[in-house]
Amino acid sequence: MDEAELAAVTARIEQDGIAGLPGAFERSWVARLGEDVDAAFAEALSREGGAVGRGPNRYYVEIHPEQLRGFTELVTHPWIDAVCAAVLGPDYQIVEVGFDVPLAGAVDQPWHRDFPMPGETRDTGRLTSLAINVTTVDTEEDMGPFEIAPGTHRETGEDFEHGMFPPDTEYPRYRSLATRKYPKMGDISIRSALTIHRGTANVSSKSRPVLVLGVDAPGAGNDERHDTAVTREFWETLPDSLKRHLHCPVVDVLRPITQKHTIEGLVMGASG
Repeated sequence: MDEAELAAVTARIEQDGIAGLPGAFERSWVARLGEDVDAAFAEALSREGGAVGRGPNRYYVEIHPEQLRGFTELVTHPWIDAVCAAVLGPDYQIVEVGFDVPLAGAVDQPWHRDFPMPGETRDTGRLTSLAINVTTVDTEEDMGPFEIAPGTHRETGEDFEHGMFPPDTEYPRYRSLATRKYPKMGDISIRSALTIHRGTANVSSKSRPVLVLGVDAPGAGNDERHDTAVTREFWETLPDSLKRHLHCPVVDVLRPITQKHTIEGLVMGASG
């Protein structure tokens, strides 16, 4: 990516809160990613606390990096690296690896952001975190596409419940702003998790898994919500250029993650 392209992408994130890169990966690479996500989801559902509800028939699962055979290729993708460094600084940190799975029957989520606006963003306008999304399937209209209201990452949220859920009197405005996203296998997007968004109702018979990679500026603090770890054996396979961004425990044996990033307001689901 040249300087002009990078400037255009970062400007789009600053203005809209989201930018995308179609065809970033080969479909065969994404198919393998989908196999790993499906395996991790089945394992998570088999034990208590392995998956957390994000509404009816909708789950979130945090996993360890080495559960994905393509982890290194994902996080070292030149576009992801360049955008994260430009927005968050050269010492950005990878703090979250997980995935959302809206199953058949998932309902509309309430409009929300993923956490309250940090003081630094409110006071200076600087974004301190980004979320990278990679779909493992081709998204179709009946599968409950992701819906986002561009530009809303700049709303302070002072009247939001828990700093995350805007009052329902604002729903018509968000609907008027919103765009639905229909990514295909191989596409990636980077967004501010502060941008107001929701998953829509999945009226198909298919699931729509989406990988989530959470990235922070140093000191942003979102690592406190997550339990990412790697084994010593896996750590030794990583390039030094990646190790500098992966600040997590290096252990002898991985422990299955018990999910703790519950967003209570999403559990019941709500249309709007």
